[in-house]
Amino acid sequence: MTTLFSACDLPPDAVELGRLGEAWGIKGWVKVHAHSAAPDALMGASEWFLQRPTPPHDRQFVAFDGTVRVQLAQVKPHADTLVALLEGMADRNAAEALKGARIFVSRSQFPASADPDEFYWVDLMGLNVVNREGVALGQVQDLMATGPHSVLVLAYEQDGKPAERMIPFVSAYVDKVDKAAGLITVDWQLDY
Repeated sequence: MTTLFSACDLPPDAVELGRLGEAWGIKGWVKVHAHSAAPDALMGASEWFLQRPTPPHDRQFVAFDGTVRVQLAQVKPHADTLVALLEGMADRNAAEALKGARIFVSRSQFPASADPDEFYWVDLMGLNVVNREGVALGQVQDLMATGPHSVLVLAYEQDGKPAERMIPFVSAYVDKVDKAAGLITVDWQLDY
């Protein structure tokens, strides 16, 4: 199994996109639990970077230490999940040894969006948000899926204390996302 892994450093633009689950079948396939309902980046990557699972999933994990690079032989949807075969993975026991491993993909390997108004959440993190009048509303610290749309969660200071502001990430409120300038312009006021 050691030939399967290539020890490496995690790329600086790596994004955690899921984790490996239990073995699927007897030929080395493994289930993949994606963090997103649209796992295009996982399916489109030619290589994944794996790290040990975090507690409580790390108790019996012995497959490797640090970060390793693995090449993908195949990834495909199956029922409500994905299944993957890693290059060199030959049997169920090898697949079971990876259960819980965290999957990272280099941001540079994400597929490009065909729609200029679609964004990966990771690209919005840390952007500053201002309203149409140029008033600073905060910085994107998180995004929240609420069903029909996502919500920007902004961090800002009020009276010297950390605070949060939430703005629906929909065209009715978001005028422009300028990733190059690190800025999102919205139709929103301080007192909303």
